[in-house]
Amino acid sequence: MMNRRSWMRWLGWVGCCWLTMGVGAPLAAAQESKVLRYAFEAAESGFDPAQISDFYSATLVAHIFDGLFEYDYLARPYKIRPNVATALPEVRDNFKTWTVRIRPGIYFAQDPAFKGQRRELVAQDYVYSFKRFFDPALKSPGYTSVSQLGVLGLEALRERALSRRLPFDYDSDVEGLRALDRYTLQFKLKEARPRLLYSLTGGDGLGALAREVVDFYGDKISEHPVGTGPFKLST
Repeated sequence: MMNRRSWMRWLGWVGCCWLTMGVGAPLAAAQESKVLRYAFEAAESGFDPAQISDFYSATLVAHIFDGLFEYDYLARPYKIRPNVATALPEVRDNFKTWTVRIRPGIYFAQDPAFKGQRRELVAQDYVYSFKRFFDPALKSPGYTSVSQLGVLGLEALRERALSRRLPFDYDSDVEGLRALDRYTLQFKLKEARPRLLYSLTGGDGLGALAREVVDFYGDKISEHPVGTGPFKLST
């Protein structure tokens, strides 16, 4: 007979989400050897990085979306290394200007939102994803943390939407967050921030989304995470 703890653990596994490894791999093939089952001890808040408010969802999302950098935990001492970036950031102006170059040839998982086309990760995807934290309509739990980075222009863009009661303008250019070209991303900050690199590390919060995926799923985006990471969500 199961004790209470064993019973609850069994229920957790039954109600878990599946992460299947391999972009676009058929689920049947993935189930043989490439499925990670992750049990939640509480209900998820969704799988949209800008709207996550719980630890379990963030843990899962970190394996779906790619941050610019990642931790190398096997190094002693541990260190930060490039993930989708080609190298660590180029830093100028006393830690106020940060330039990141993204590796070409990284693709999002296959999804109906892309209409059968392969979709490459580009710098503009990070511009769009960062802006989503400032969209008042999303009421992002991560807004305060991202706002504290002091990226020039993002707060003003948010205030414009609030004061005029208009939809957030994702197409408006801001000084502090730009795609200089297809693979080059630049941040400009109000103040020196030597530790910005740590904020740019990991995919649980600041991973890249493709705008067409958000447009395709609308208010159901939290149920359809589509990233460039090693896993995709199956239920």
